[in-house]
Amino acid sequence: MGGAVSAGEDNDELIDNLKEAQYIRTELVEQAFRAIDRADYYLEEFKDNAYKDLAWKHGNIHLSAPCIYSEVMEALDLQPGLSFLNLGSGTGYLSSMVGLILGPFGVNHGVELHSDVIEYAKQKLDFFIKTSDSFDKFEFCEPSFVIGNCLEISPDCTQYDRVYCGAGVQKEHEDYMKNLLKVGGILVMPLEEKLTKITRTGPSAWETKKILAVSFAPLIQPNHADSGKSRLVHLPPVAVRSLQDLARIAIRGTIKKIIHQEAMSKGGNGLKNPPRFKRRRVRRRRMETIVFLDKEVFASRISNPSDDNNNSEDIEEERPEEEETKPSELKPDPPVNFLREKVLSLPLPDPLKYYLLYYREK
Repeated sequence: MGGAVSAGEDNDELIDNLKEAQYIRTELVEQAFRAIDRADYYLEEFKDNAYKDLAWKHGNIHLSAPCIYSEVMEALDLQPGLSFLNLGSGTGYLSSMVGLILGPFGVNHGVELHSDVIEYAKQKLDFFIKTSDSFDKFEFCEPSFVIGNCLEISPDCTQYDRVYCGAGVQKEHEDYMKNLLKVGGILVMPLEEKLTKITRTGPSAWETKKILAVSFAPLIQPNHADSGKSRLVHLPPVAVRSLQDLARIAIRGTIKKIIHQEAMSKGGNGLKNPPRFKRRRVRRRRMETIVFLDKEVFASRISNPSDDNNNSEDIEEERPEEEETKPSELKPDPPVNFLREKVLSLPLPDPLKYYLLYYREK
């Protein structure tokens, strides 16, 4: 079984390959993908497959192939401050990447059918917030997950700017999905074997675009056998940020500006040390057909007239290299989290420092 792009050795190389194949096309999406290591969402014994462009499933835990997630992120056209609803939120990997773009004043909700998957998603979210240096490069819109069937959302729920459904939607549920959108909103979902982007242009006006041919497992229909009654899913209320939260956002933003100004004056680049570069071999391929594991069995890119006529070519890509060093010195230096260092150096009580750092452990 193969994917749309070659396997990477690490998360950055996976993203390089997705860019090469034009699945990642915008800077915002690239930044979000690089900030969250896909392997962190795998169980330990399966991490060897994390950087392959394949779907992964273990029990109720499921991750779509990276090329699917990148097409979804690009199609959603995310912007800071928007509201997002993830139907079938799973591990929270996609919701967390979306949250990096939405920023502190966005809304980030997910509905998941399985309680064990929600617990898994919360653990992964907590791990990202407490341990990832990437977290401090963003102001994060933290996802909120609720359990339930996404076909039973309460009819009085708020509408959203962006909606994604991660399971195959039957034609009879298309209008139900559309009604979750605000005017001007975008819905991305697998519909009739096509990953489909629907934009609500008016109260009853829509624009539809087919993105990829895909095969997803269908939505699970509600089961009312036990009680005969629908179990309505009530989404979290959209709350105003507390004064404490607003103060933390403002202070962190000010500190980041100071760090950026200091780095620019010294010829640096901000919150992290620059990575070292290496030479690697890139295999460029035009892929018309993609095969996935299990729930996502087949996908093919809708052909583009501008695609290259050559099926493949090997290119040796030279990246800048530093002067020769001893083998032990080839590893990059550990990144420096300048925001954390700056906060810890402030003449403030420790509890306030920890609050500014979101009580992070690292």
